[in-house]
Amino acid sequence: MIERTEYLEELKRWKDKDVIKVVTGIRRCGKSTLFELFIEYLKEINIVDEQIIKINLEDADYNFDGYRDLYNYINSKIDTNKQYYVFLDEVQNIPEFQKAVDSLYIKKNVDVYITGSNAYLLSGELATLLSGRYIEIKMLPLSFKEYVSAFDSGNYYQLFLDYMKNGGMPGYIDILKTNSNGIDRYLDGVFSTIIYKDIMARCNVSDKLLLESILKFIFDSIGSPISIKKISDTLTSKGISVSNHTVENYINSFLESFLIYKVKRLDVKGKNLLARDYKFYAVDSGLRRFLLGKKADSDMEHILENIVYLELIRRGYRVYVGKVDGLEVDFVAENVNGLKYYQVALSVRDDSVLERELRSLQKTLDYYPKILLTLDMDLEADYDGITKINVIDWLLKEE
Repeated sequence: MIERTEYLEELKRWKDKDVIKVVTGIRRCGKSTLFELFIEYLKEINIVDEQIIKINLEDADYNFDGYRDLYNYINSKIDTNKQYYVFLDEVQNIPEFQKAVDSLYIKKNVDVYITGSNAYLLSGELATLLSGRYIEIKMLPLSFKEYVSAFDSGNYYQLFLDYMKNGGMPGYIDILKTNSNGIDRYLDGVFSTIIYKDIMARCNVSDKLLLESILKFIFDSIGSPISIKKISDTLTSKGISVSNHTVENYINSFLESFLIYKVKRLDVKGKNLLARDYKFYAVDSGLRRFLLGKKADSDMEHILENIVYLELIRRGYRVYVGKVDGLEVDFVAENVNGLKYYQVALSVRDDSVLERELRSLQKTLDYYPKILLTLDMDLEADYDGITKINVIDWLLKEE
């Protein structure tokens, strides 16, 4: 198993704290494996098997009619004189699961951990019932640093090209090492499960062709401003009639299933959010390539931009697209320490390209850090306070 160190350390920090630990993320991104790694850690610190209750609610061995059956099953295994650690995988499969989770949470000797593959998990009743009593750990597919750890090769440049193409879904790493032809079959399984279980079944969607057409449009437009109306008009012009309302509903289902992420635009000088034309990014470049086919490789710059976006949210930033004097800053990243500006380019060896990429960063007229990330294998450079860094080095280093 690939060590998901940052996520594992997060669980360790929250161990025995009086909150429910909720791990969310796209299917097959490693949530169940994270629980296995954490359970190994518990055993290393002398927590015995009978104190650990782990249930995968997609496993046919468990057949609960509802939340009460689930609660009764777990409660029957609990002794008031011991501390217990309860792990519930894909808990959204149990109707009104939040009632069982709340009942376990109020027991002083039970530490509760749950996973879900849909953002709906933390909406509605759960958010109301458990408000202020849970922390969310947002899990993504493998970072490049985690990806590299799975291979013996020190050729980071070639590994990065492979990562750009294949993405970071953990389950295909062993396939990649033995039979790369099996990757698409694996991704087909992941994609089909998300489409049928997390979107079509839950959202009562019957038109799979329309759903895929909208998702393909978004995947093909990563890093470009698009609107719901633009998607609707484009599909209608191709003979696929669809309303703005339907497009919006499908986009929300993609967002809830963690297939895509929506990024708002920020007026850098006024520090206000702009209302129109969001950008979208894919959760994984491998899933994007699987859906788009050969067309996926035609826009390497936006794939690179997509990887940088995912890394920024991994590092805990709130991320926006910046607008300044009619120019665009690829990313404005905000945390408790302030802002950082990022511009992303495949190469800036051409002077005119370098000038263009620096221009928007220069227009910000403030003292926050400004970083230009490229694939150029050059030494780090500085342009009047704007730092140029090789993106592979940036992905592999700690902040």
